[in-house]
Amino acid sequence: MPKIKTNRGAAKRFKTTGSGKIVRNKAFASHILTKKSTKRKRNLRKSGLIQASDHKNVSRLIPYK
Repeated sequence: MPKIKTNRGAAKRFKTTGSGKIVRNKAFASHILTKKSTKRKRNLRKSGLIQASDHKNVSRLIPYK
């Protein structure tokens, strides 16, 4: 089997934890921030885990990460 190419866009967006979970950053935090509350913007800074249903697809995109 040949080596699998990493999807470079996905590699910049996702990281794998030591236990194998995949971490992502929240969306909607880059512009049009005036109408969003301070609490909402603060929560958008935190990272989150991907859904279990997406784990198989995302792990295929970043096989060596």
